[in-house]
Amino acid sequence: MDHLRDQDALKIEARAARPTLPAAYYKAAIPLLALLWGFNWPAVKIVLSEISPWAFRASAMSLGGAVLAGVALMRGDSLAVRRDHWARLIGAGFLSIAAFNILLTFAQLSGPTSRAAIVTFTMPIWTVIFARLLLGEKFDRRQCLGLALGAGGLVALGWPLLRSGELTTGVLLSLVAGIYWALGTIVSKRFPVAAPPLTIATWQILVGAACAIGGMIAFEGVPVPHALQAATIMAFLYHVLLSQALAYLLWFAILARVPAGTASLGTLMVPPVGVYGAMLLLGEQPTMADFIGLILVIGAAASVLLPARGSRAS
Repeated sequence: MDHLRDQDALKIEARAARPTLPAAYYKAAIPLLALLWGFNWPAVKIVLSEISPWAFRASAMSLGGAVLAGVALMRGDSLAVRRDHWARLIGAGFLSIAAFNILLTFAQLSGPTSRAAIVTFTMPIWTVIFARLLLGEKFDRRQCLGLALGAGGLVALGWPLLRSGELTTGVLLSLVAGIYWALGTIVSKRFPVAAPPLTIATWQILVGAACAIGGMIAFEGVPVPHALQAATIMAFLYHVLLSQALAYLLWFAILARVPAGTASLGTLMVPPVGVYGAMLLLGEQPTMADFIGLILVIGAAASVLLPARGSRAS
């Protein structure tokens, strides 16, 4: 009986920790999230031109976590987490925050930003597959269509890479990063933490910061402060305030109300934004295959985000 009461209490706490707005509001926030994360790709490339990779991730995630903690305290929210939920929080934080961000940093140092964005965003496909295998989420027709269009779009975007045989370390790191993100998403859905999205986002980013600080000390040592160009400073602030603090807060709020497969397929809009951002800010030039892939990827996102005919927001 006590075990059943504990399970009931956990369900009540989890429901209380979730947002109360209809799920349609969170689906509508997915395009904003795609913009924030899409333009983060060229921003990170700009920052890495002057800041070493481990120092960048350590400082960015530390500041991002501190910003979210400050917001929580100003709102009067508690940052407390149940003792038996810390393992869940740390595990998901390691997969979807620490490993994902650190791997992508080195992936961008190994090749073009647009290429890293394209390969990494096999992650929605992995998430949908893992959600089916591990969470029992069924494919509906729109998800099947989105999965097919997304896979076709990613193949089209990566076709020049496959044709030229440029299977570099950066490509492998990007692919593994996408798989880690998908697994972190599944862990968050399978083992939810009974806490508000702001609390979860704060601690998971700080988990990533702790991992990055450990890597920095082990591989780079304590960084020596030096002057930075204005563009680097602006890109760093964008990364910390918008693509880390705000975007992760949105992501955990969305994940609490939207199925894992739907949320991740919606983020397929990130690669088009990342590719165009790289073209605009870094001077990279997409090919015709890139444009075909972008159209397919946008179609994949639209097939998930547009409401089904006759359906109502939950």
